[in-house]
Order: sequence, then C-alpha cells, then structure tokens
Amino acid sequence: MQPRNMSMSGVVDLAAVKAAQEAKTKAEQARAEAARHGGTGAVSPADLVIDVDEAGFESEVLQRSTEVPVVIDFWAEWCEPCKQLSPVLERLAVEYGGRFLLAKIDVDANQMLMQQFGVQGIPAVFAVVAGQALPLFQGAAGEAQIRQTLDQLVQVAEERFGLTGLVVDPEAQPGAARPAAEERPAGPHDAALEAAARALDAGDLGGAVQSYKNVLAEDPGNTEAKLGLAQAELLQRVQDADPQKVRQDAADKPGDAQAQIAAADLDLVGGHVEDAFGRLIDTVRVTAGDDRDAVRVRLLELFEVVGADDPRVTAARRALARALF
Repeated sequence: MQPRNMSMSGVVDLAAVKAAQEAKTKAEQARAEAARHGGTGAVSPADLVIDVDEAGFESEVLQRSTEVPVVIDFWAEWCEPCKQLSPVLERLAVEYGGRFLLAKIDVDANQMLMQQFGVQGIPAVFAVVAGQALPLFQGAAGEAQIRQTLDQLVQVAEERFGLTGLVVDPEAQPGAARPAAEERPAGPHDAALEAAARALDAGDLGGAVQSYKNVLAEDPGNTEAKLGLAQAELLQRVQDADPQKVRQDAADKPGDAQAQIAAADLDLVGGHVEDAFGRLIDTVRVTAGDDRDAVRVRLLELFEVVGADDPRVTAARRALARALF
C-alpha cells in the first residue's frame, strides 16, 4: 500500500481521525483481553526496533501505526551519516518506552518504498501515524533536535489521534504474539457519520453538512462530526469559485476582508495551511470593526478544519492574539 500524506499537512482526513479514535479503544480492549488470560499484552524492549521490507510494510508499519506512532529510518550500509544517526534513534526508541516504534528500512533493498516516500537523500526520517505519513527530518540531526521532534510527534499522536503507545515489559520475550483486539461496539452515531462521510466523498456537500449538524445536535462534543462539518462547509464555500478571479481580487485588494477570506479558503483546500492562516492574520492587522471580526471568525473556522492540536494552529492562535491586542 502506498503511504499517504499526513492529515496535518492539509485538510483533515476524516477516515484517519476515526480510525485513530477507534485504535485507542481497540488497544485498551486488547490489553484487557490479555490481562484476562494472564498476560499483559506487553512487548520487550527488543521489539521497539524492527527491520522492515516492502513485503512487511503494510502489516509492520501501516497496521501498527494505528496502535503506536511508527518512526521510519531510511538508511544504507554505505551511508556514513546513517551510522551516526541510527544508533541514536535505536537508543531513544528504548528510552521512550513504547511511545513510538522504530522501523529501519534499507533503501538499497527497498527502492520502491524509498520512491513512494519521495526520499531524495539519506539518512531520512519519517513517521506514520494512523496510516498516514509525514516527514520528520533529513540528515544526521543532533540529539536535542531529534528529541524535540519526537516529543512533538508523540504528543500529537496521543492528543489528536488517541495513540498511547505500547506497554513495554523488560521481562517479556522478544517477538511475543500481540493479542488480537476485539471488535469495537457500534456507537450511537456511527451510521449517521458513515452516511455523512459517503455524502462528502460523493460531492453531496449539502447532505454532508446537514448530516454532521444532526449528529452535533445530539452530541455537541463529537470530534468527528465537528471536523466533518468544518471540512464540508469549507468545500461548499469554494465549489463554485473561480480560483483565478479569487486570487486576482485578493492581490488587487489587500485590505478587503471578503477578498482575503475567499482566497484563504482556496489556500486551505490546496493544502497551503500556513498561507491561509498568515493571509487572515495579516488582514486582521489592517481591518477594523465588522470586517475585522468576520476575518477573525473565518480564521477560527479554519482552525477547526485543521484541528486544534496541530502545531500550525497553535502558532497561528498566538499570532492572532498579537494582532488583536
């Protein structure tokens, strides 16, 4: 299976969000089942670093990434910087105690995976979270930088995707079979959410919007419905727009709130998250009254599309506060 872009790099992938939420429940059920049979469902420290090839990528990386963030180290025997970086990553994988799994991929033996990830040079380090990939860094980075990157990764994985990692037991036997998770019971809104997602995929934006609103009327805190509604409303706003005209209007009228709002919507749909946020924050600085409030409200709506735990949202919230006060 070809890796996909991480949802944090563009509009939210609702299927991945739902899969991640379910993953936490399944992991907890698996551990409970193991406990009932006299086990802990734990892995040994040796299991935190694995060698992966193309044949095992789906099971060892994509499927495991619904339980724990998987950090991928692309390396080769002839690569001197790899010989500096790999031991650091292996040591940190054990030190972090199951908060992430390290998968090592030899690029000479796995050219297809290297191409699918768009690796231009090695060492290159990626992560896969809930089935989606994102680049972390390239080159032999310093340990302080690596720790900072890993800290952010595990925080986002837990807070946004509900992935709490693996239980590590030093006494566990390496390679012990992991217990299978029980099926998650159907939730009260699963059918409505599935129908809304199908409507969204089919381009029935009005139907998707109404379906998500129906769920939120009964369950105002439903994360998937909030994300779905924000995405559906965004797509609804841009579906009939003329991109060339919208961007020309924005260029000609830098202080026009509505022109900048329309352009920011297009920016976000195109995956240009920072551009969309920056455009609206700049507009807040040069507008006042109702125009300024309209820009602020749209920016908050776009935060919902990307997700409150996204680091770009956190940075943009700080920038908005400075622009307002």
